[in-house]
Amino acid sequence: MIFRNREEAGEQLASRLSEYANRDDVFVLGVPRGGVPIAFKIATALNLPLDVFVLRKLGVPDHEELAFGAIGSGGVRVLDRAVVEAIGLSNAAIEKVTQAEKTELLRRERIYRGGRPPLDLRGKTVILVDDGIATGSSLRAGVRALRQIQPAAIVIAAPVAPQSAVNRLKGEVDDVVCVAVPEIFYGVGQFYDDFSQVTDEEVIKLLDTAANQPEKQHYRCVATGTCS
Repeated sequence: MIFRNREEAGEQLASRLSEYANRDDVFVLGVPRGGVPIAFKIATALNLPLDVFVLRKLGVPDHEELAFGAIGSGGVRVLDRAVVEAIGLSNAAIEKVTQAEKTELLRRERIYRGGRPPLDLRGKTVILVDDGIATGSSLRAGVRALRQIQPAAIVIAAPVAPQSAVNRLKGEVDDVVCVAVPEIFYGVGQFYDDFSQVTDEEVIKLLDTAANQPEKQHYRCVATGTCS
């Protein structure tokens, strides 16, 4: 299956999540940058509030495309011990990369929300959305961070993922929802006609639009405790 773009992928994914529509106990979280356009389509189609959940890959120094772990909102870090041991990464190198990515994570959270407080996810069902899953290591970091907030349930949603990643994640969340689980998987971009990079400006615009939709205002008021 090939998606035209993230918007089409989001529409197809939303149709598989219809059981969550119009519920005041369900929130959608997009993983920036690429997961936010898809999460926006889901939140709009199902009339659910949208927020952002920032994840950052921890890349091996001088070989950043190779991840040795990831960090997520809330300060949780997941390390791939097999990669760490194979590369021979020192604790000092791990901490240096972690601190740099933590600084970037906090910066992005500030600019994406524009001063809005994060949603209160305690006791709620959270749909965590990305534009595709390769290994699932970054999302595992996200799940562990979300668990600290004590949601009632966590659902991972992505247009495409290999079966190996789906199996790995199913043991950590309440459900994994995908449009396609192909047998041959080289990379997420393989399944999109348009997989162009999403900009910070696009993310900010989508989050602002979702926050200002009248039907979402009640949910955000209840979720943040800022009703007036």
